[in-house]
Amino acid sequence: MLTLPENNRHFFKEPFGELFTNLSEVIPRLSGHILYTVGDVVTHNVIKQGIVPSIAIVDGHTMRSPCKKNPPITGRHIGVKNPAGSLTDELIAGIMDAIKNPPATIDVTGEEDLAVIPLVLEAPIGSIVLYGQPYKGVVLRPVDHEAKRLAKELLAHFIIS
Repeated sequence: MLTLPENNRHFFKEPFGELFTNLSEVIPRLSGHILYTVGDVVTHNVIKQGIVPSIAIVDGHTMRSPCKKNPPITGRHIGVKNPAGSLTDELIAGIMDAIKNPPATIDVTGEEDLAVIPLVLEAPIGSIVLYGQPYKGVVLRPVDHEAKRLAKELLAHFIIS
């Protein structure tokens, strides 16, 4: 398991992609791309727009409170455990499995916030990852070589525990 020390959490405060205040601004950019979502609200709102992500990673919470917008499970259901501030081998294996055999919903017991990092590392070039930025909007992260490089840099802030 990888754990993000408290003193390294500031590296994750800024959006890891382009921040949009409204999902409607993002929708036109999704056409023709494999889409992955992280977060219950983003996943719910994308599905509400008629777009089904290849992989959705959810935990039943938004900003640490139970989420009232539970998105429907699409494809296979993969249940994993992932405590807050960590990336478990179970979560990473679930992401790898889902990418090989989409569509899938990864249902996290714990917290899914940091799943964006291994998701970008495993996702194919040309795909898109969407996730919520609390109180600010939605972040669009096209997966390209630069995104993978940055994800590796962010992963270096974790420690093996």
